[in-house]
Amino acid sequence: MQQEDQILFSLLKKEIAQTMIQSYPGTDPDISTWKGQEIIEFQEELKKKVKGQLSEKWFYTHMKASNPKLPRIDVLNLLSRYSGNIDWQDFRHKNISQITIAGKSLKPLNILIRIPLLFIAVMTVILIILKLINTQNYKFAFIDSDTGEPIIRNDIKAALLMEDESPTNYLSDENGSIIIRTNKSRVNFVVKAPYYITDTVKKILRKFRNNEIISLRPDYYALMISYFSQSDVSSWEKRREQLERILSEEAIIYQFPDKNAGNSMALFNKQEFIDKITMPSSGLRQIEILDCRYIDGKIAILRFRINREME
Repeated sequence: MQQEDQILFSLLKKEIAQTMIQSYPGTDPDISTWKGQEIIEFQEELKKKVKGQLSEKWFYTHMKASNPKLPRIDVLNLLSRYSGNIDWQDFRHKNISQITIAGKSLKPLNILIRIPLLFIAVMTVILIILKLINTQNYKFAFIDSDTGEPIIRNDIKAALLMEDESPTNYLSDENGSIIIRTNKSRVNFVVKAPYYITDTVKKILRKFRNNEIISLRPDYYALMISYFSQSDVSSWEKRREQLERILSEEAIIYQFPDKNAGNSMALFNKQEFIDKITMPSSGLRQIEILDCRYIDGKIAILRFRINREME
């Protein structure tokens, strides 16, 4: 009710201004801008037409400023008569319908705005909660596909492939496991491990099954080369033939610096490497294969180092 009366009083101010304009055409229709001479002229109008009197202080308090408290009823009656009404109740009765119509038209509009905003807010909260619930740690352990034995190495690498994003890289722990935290239902990642074929793994993740086992295929050529370097050469001609078959003619072979050694990187072609590995005095003993890459079933790129700890 108080809010309605405040709106009605604002409407009354407009009617007062329109009544003043009839007597003083140059009067500003916005009553809150009146001052000085305009206020004096308004006081004279009240005396002449409704035999009423209002102080300048009252005018500034109620007419120019936004006062949450309505004027006394006798003053409201005085102002209503000046604007052509019987009294305040008469003015209120004539104009209350405008407020009701405005209220009815604004309320549905507010509802139409609030409902979608509320729906969006609720859906956003639900999506955040679902994302938090679905985001879990998944543990991937690796086994040898031939023996079924666990591969316990701390140098197994996994590159998680993300749509429209760079891969996220992971390294296995001391138990040979990789933990990936995600809210996806499917994951694709590339696994690299020494002496095993690089493979792209595609897994469907289950919310209540957080441990996954991945089989890796042994890289027999890498194992063969490592074996040659760790054993005595008894039939070097046969081994040269075997190396000839598994190495590409354009093979590029990198020797990385040894562990805890200050030697630099070395580069070999196919024949140089075969000569070195089949000659006991060459120093290419206890080779640790770091990476093998294949073209047409033959080793095209080989990376290795000498592991002095094995000697």
